[in-house]
Amino acid sequence: MDCDLVQNHLFEIRSDTDYRALQQKILPTVEPDLIIGVRTPDVKAYAKDLRKAGTHYDFIKELPHKYYEEYLLHVMLLNDEKDFETCIRETERILPYIDNWAVCDQFVPKVYKKHTDELLVHIKKWLASDAEYTIRYGIKMLMSFYLDQDFRTEYMEMVINADRPDLKYVSMMTAWYFATALAKQYDAALKVISDNRLDRVTHNKAIQKAVESFRITDEQKAYLRTLRR
Repeated sequence: MDCDLVQNHLFEIRSDTDYRALQQKILPTVEPDLIIGVRTPDVKAYAKDLRKAGTHYDFIKELPHKYYEEYLLHVMLLNDEKDFETCIRETERILPYIDNWAVCDQFVPKVYKKHTDELLVHIKKWLASDAEYTIRYGIKMLMSFYLDQDFRTEYMEMVINADRPDLKYVSMMTAWYFATALAKQYDAALKVISDNRLDRVTHNKAIQKAVESFRITDEQKAYLRTLRR
C-alpha cells in the first residue's frame, strides 16, 4: 500500500483548525506539525474502511509513520485483529514508536480479553521496560482486562512496583488504574490507598479521579477525601 495515499486521505478528512489546535495543546509530547487534526471517530471509520478493503495489513507493515493520526489509525486497526499471536507480534512492533498518551490509551485489542493468561506474560515484560509509554501500556492492559473476573491482588502489586513517579504519564496511568480499581475492587484498592503505598502525587490523583466517578458511592467518596495527603 502507498502510505502517501493514507496520508492524503487523512488530510482530506481533517477537521477545522480549532480542533487541530486543541489536539496540539493536549498532546504536548507530539510535535505540533505532526498532528493533522482528524477527529478520532473519523480515524476509526477510516480504519474500518481499510479493513473492509483488505489493505490494512499493508499499512500495518509500514513503520515508522510520520503523523500522529497514522499511529492512531494503526492501533485502531490492531484493536480489531482477531488472531492473538498476530496482535501480540504487531503490538511489540509498534510499542517503541508510541510517544503520547492518546495513542497508548486507544490501543486496546479486543482479542486480548479472550487470552488473559497468555497476555500476562507480555504485560510483565512491558512493566519492566524503561520506556514510559510501554510501562503505561502494561498498566492500561491490567486496568482493561484484570479488574473484573480475572482480578488478583498480585496484579495491584505489579502496578505499584511498576509505577514511576518520575515519569508523568506512568504516574497518571497508575492513578487512573487505582481510581478504576476503587470502583471495581474497592476493598483491595482501599487498602493500597489507606496504607499509603503510592507516592503522594499519584495517591492524591487516584483519589481525585475516584471521587469524580459515578461508580463510587457518596459514602466512599467522603471517606476517600479524608485520606488525601
